[in-house]
Amino acid sequence: MSEAAKRSQRLPGVFARGLAMGAADIVPGVSGGTIAFITGIYFRLLAAISAVPGAIARQLIKGKVRSFWQTVDGSFLAVLFLGVLTSVFSLAAVISYALTHYPVPLWSFFFGLILAAVWHVGRELRKRQLWQLLPAALGCAFAVWITGLSPAALDPGYMMLFLGGAVAICAMILPGISGSFILVIMGLYAPVLAAIRDLQLLSLTVFAAGCAVGLLSIARLLTWAIHRYHDLVLALLVGIMLGSLNKVWPWKIVEQWRESADGTLIPLVERNVMPGVYTELSGIDNLLPWALLCGLLGLLLVLTLEWLGDWIASRRQVMRSH
Repeated sequence: MSEAAKRSQRLPGVFARGLAMGAADIVPGVSGGTIAFITGIYFRLLAAISAVPGAIARQLIKGKVRSFWQTVDGSFLAVLFLGVLTSVFSLAAVISYALTHYPVPLWSFFFGLILAAVWHVGRELRKRQLWQLLPAALGCAFAVWITGLSPAALDPGYMMLFLGGAVAICAMILPGISGSFILVIMGLYAPVLAAIRDLQLLSLTVFAAGCAVGLLSIARLLTWAIHRYHDLVLALLVGIMLGSLNKVWPWKIVEQWRESADGTLIPLVERNVMPGVYTELSGIDNLLPWALLCGLLGLLLVLTLEWLGDWIASRRQVMRSH
């Protein structure tokens, strides 16, 4: 990314993007990577994270702190992750409440958000060709399979927290794959959310260590793959995001429950249904007008960000030409 492009992403804007990524990462079914992509910082984020291991070896251990900070785009990473952490710690209870009491409007909003993100990522293809339908179909099938898995009942010990962090962060950085949903599948979502809510520092430290290991690994791999196979990777990501819509469909009927250790009932098997069927089977209002409105808001949010980014870029171009 050019220096001019980096300057166009001022730190307050980077912090706001971090807030949005953190809010998305809390919701099982929505990826922070999707938010990074549609807000225009995805490739910068990958490049910055990928630079960390080499910069540590060549600069940090030799005491070249300033050089290290510049190499890893330190101010960008620090402000972005501060936004993510601020959002996670401040919104964990709010998101949990909304998922419990207003699931249909919330899922509808994210459905519209991801649908628009599919269009946004598709625009990044350098050349649209028929063969790209194959990786897109494979990505879609993979996401449908992942989102159809039932949660496991694993012991949330420190080793599982470490492994869960490593696996979940890999999903969080991929547009379309929800790290929170990976935690749900592994049976770690509730323990991690409780650790955040109750500030269980040891558990959070172990989980964060796993996240760091996974993040450094997947970022380097993704950076290499995108540079070498740009359109193939993006076509795959488009398919993954399309398949992830299976998880964020607003109207679900729980067909099987399981009881957690504290006696809480957790959905084990869910089935997507049409709004009318949802009302008929559950006896709950499907809130279709609100769902359509929230879905439209999610769609318009992405399109507005896209338009705003293009407008700012064009204005800067005009100013530089004068």
